[in-house]
Amino acid sequence: MLHRQTPTRSRLRALTLGAGASLAAVGIGIASASPAQAAPLPEGGLAESLANYAAAPGYVRGANDWTCKPSADKPNPVILVPGTFTNMGSSFVKIAPRLKNAGYCVYALNYGMTAASFGRVGGLGHIKDSANQLASFVQRVRTSTGSAKVDIVGHSQGGSVPMWWMKKMGGASQVDHYVGWAPSSHGTDLNGIVTLGNTFNAMGFVTGLSEFGQFPGAIDQTYSSDYTRELWADGNRVPTGPSYTVVMTKYDKVVTPYQTQALEGDDVNNVLLQERCPGDFTGHALIYLDDPTLQLTMNALADGPKSFRPACRGYAPIPFA
Repeated sequence: MLHRQTPTRSRLRALTLGAGASLAAVGIGIASASPAQAAPLPEGGLAESLANYAAAPGYVRGANDWTCKPSADKPNPVILVPGTFTNMGSSFVKIAPRLKNAGYCVYALNYGMTAASFGRVGGLGHIKDSANQLASFVQRVRTSTGSAKVDIVGHSQGGSVPMWWMKKMGGASQVDHYVGWAPSSHGTDLNGIVTLGNTFNAMGFVTGLSEFGQFPGAIDQTYSSDYTRELWADGNRVPTGPSYTVVMTKYDKVVTPYQTQALEGDDVNNVLLQERCPGDFTGHALIYLDDPTLQLTMNALADGPKSFRPACRGYAPIPFA
């Protein structure tokens, strides 16, 4: 015999189902708000880079969370080192969020600040002094994370400062991966200007001027400087231990000739962007916004194949810069 459901029972059942659905929705909301399901950090572009240069030189989204603990599959914290005349707030608006979203502990520093920096313009001090600052920062990161080694990603002078630390201060034993974006490790002739200066014996005057103006770090990066000569006095090979990746662009007008950026050693991968992406006209200054460069960086940090070919898209917003 069928029992007819009374209106009261129908209303109770509807209320029960509704309450259950509401609780389920709340549960879903809680789950989606949990740290494991947090929305990815947005990657910045040129506008944010320019804004940060002036307004937030010491901050970049995704970096310097001193509570971060590396995971088993990403054991090395990544340290980002900016170039001359810039700062971390400007240089890493794209790579820092990408690394953080991928599960890395990410850190960045400003170095080489002098009285001429006005709190924003980094890389002006002598590179040897900057290498000491990097060494202290690496130790702080390793202490905070408990990691035996770190990964280094550096742009321009940000590739040379770690090289001094690794070659001359024993830092190589603390590095697993080194990635240099157009690094100035072997120095530059600035499209022949330095060579011309040497021809007319003018570089001594320029060096003195850099000391007076408190920007000797810029002159340290010339190919004929005392710093560059001393860095490679014991040979051109990099220390064994880390894996090295160098990303170069043939449109570089700052660290020239661009071929001098290449490194020599047991585990070195020198990559010319245009051999992987012929349509990439990225220059020196904005290589940090070039997506193929970032893809190559992520591949290197993950021990990907040296023959990795990035997707040829998302080039730096201003060609040749």
